[in-house]
Amino acid sequence: MLEKEHILLVEDEAHLATGIKYNLEAEGYRVTLIGDGPTALQFLRENRNGVDLVILDLMLPGMSGYAVCEGLRAFDMETPVLMLTARTLTEDRIRGFEVGTNQYLTKPFDLDEFLSRVKNLLTFHGRRGRREKQVGRIRHFAFAEAEINFETFEVRVRGEPVRLTQLEMSLLRYFVENEGRVIPRSELLENVWGMPGTIHTRATDQFIRRLRKVFEPDPSHPRYLLTIRDAGYRFVSHPEPMAPPSERPTKD
Repeated sequence: MLEKEHILLVEDEAHLATGIKYNLEAEGYRVTLIGDGPTALQFLRENRNGVDLVILDLMLPGMSGYAVCEGLRAFDMETPVLMLTARTLTEDRIRGFEVGTNQYLTKPFDLDEFLSRVKNLLTFHGRRGRREKQVGRIRHFAFAEAEINFETFEVRVRGEPVRLTQLEMSLLRYFVENEGRVIPRSELLENVWGMPGTIHTRATDQFIRRLRKVFEPDPSHPRYLLTIRDAGYRFVSHPEPMAPPSERPTKD
């Protein structure tokens, strides 16, 4: 019998927490409920290999969801995090992604969408899925003036260390492992973000712009992370002197 996937739910609103826990357990997951930030972070430190997904409220007693996620990423870059928040400002989402959040869900949320996101995150980022994907995965890679160690999350560009978030590293790794192939936005959403590919979002474009700022000598004229108009993106580690007109990079 397969072991149930273990979800840590960090939510201080008792009524909401009880409802979420009930519905997750009805789907067959094992759920641990914690109501404050410091206790949640301590639990994660003590159970580094025992949690498959963290569902994290942003506003928590003792420590914000941002701080919990940042603390988690200090010793665990892999466990997926779904942030629950009533905030809708773009700056809040950006800050969440910077500290290592995988996805945001705004309160109040639809139960079916919530369960779908949980399932997708566990499928594409969960420990069970990662164990299946480890065989043959690229661990070290170099291109242009960059050196990347995907095992230790160390990045150096022109000899200087650069810090990337967990999501930025996952996106870069997906490009590297699919070098030369045109990748639709929907595929990136499904395989990097763990979201349904039908969702309309500019998250992919925003994160690719961030990668270009790190790796491209001239981000306004990218040579490695190319936008293929109306098709998606393509990564090339050794670009030709001049790409065909249909594949010339754009600023999107």
